[in-house]
Amino acid sequence: MSEWRELLQDSQARWETNADYWDDYMGEESNQFHRELIRPYTEKLLNIEEGQSILDIACGNGNFSRRLAELGANVVAFDYSTRMIERAKSRSESFLDQIEYQVKDATKYESILELGEQRFDGAVANMSLMDIADITPLIKALNQLLKKNGVFVFSITHPCFQNPGVRTINETEDFDGEIINRNSIQISNYLTPNSYKAIGIKGQPTPHFMFHRPLSYYLNSFFAEGFMLDGIEEPSFKKVKDNHKFDWYEIPAVVILRFKKL
Repeated sequence: MSEWRELLQDSQARWETNADYWDDYMGEESNQFHRELIRPYTEKLLNIEEGQSILDIACGNGNFSRRLAELGANVVAFDYSTRMIERAKSRSESFLDQIEYQVKDATKYESILELGEQRFDGAVANMSLMDIADITPLIKALNQLLKKNGVFVFSITHPCFQNPGVRTINETEDFDGEIINRNSIQISNYLTPNSYKAIGIKGQPTPHFMFHRPLSYYLNSFFAEGFMLDGIEEPSFKKVKDNHKFDWYEIPAVVILRFKKL
């Protein structure tokens, strides 16, 4: 099973509960994770040109929507959390001539199509597909929403290295006259899709649902709708200590994919 429609209502309710806390935490500039790992590589893969029409899916408090507007795009942004959209609008008053915010559920195919068939030059979903219980309606709709050669860029927690049950390991070794600290991970589940509750930000009011799917699921779902994979990034934080032989710098926390509509 790779879709969990029975959890849709509960998942949405949890994000409504967490919306204010997440917005307060992310603020205007978002967090270091977004600034260093997500934004620069997503911008590279999107390659925005001024005047393009871009769809921002599961936009949260609108951080990236505002960045897209700064780059010259005309943006339609949606989220299924009413409270998130309220927060996004309140932070985007100077961009409302370029950003149209809507409350929509990415699992509702017909509702998404109302945004406009063959309207968008590109679409983006930052760190959200792994939070959506059923992504098949969205993938199907994107084939209709995008213009020919339009692209969809999305980032997710790297399913190979950041999945349910992953264990972090810290080891110290006397290696060739040096004391070496090694960080590594131990994985016991990858191929089997799984739903689980997670804490994205310490202190958030309630855990939210995440949905683990192997990379092959994502790729095959897009291939089945006629998309071509033509870009991929696996960003990691830059290495800052020379004596780390194998560290978090070698284990990407996210993967960012670009699919093109043929």
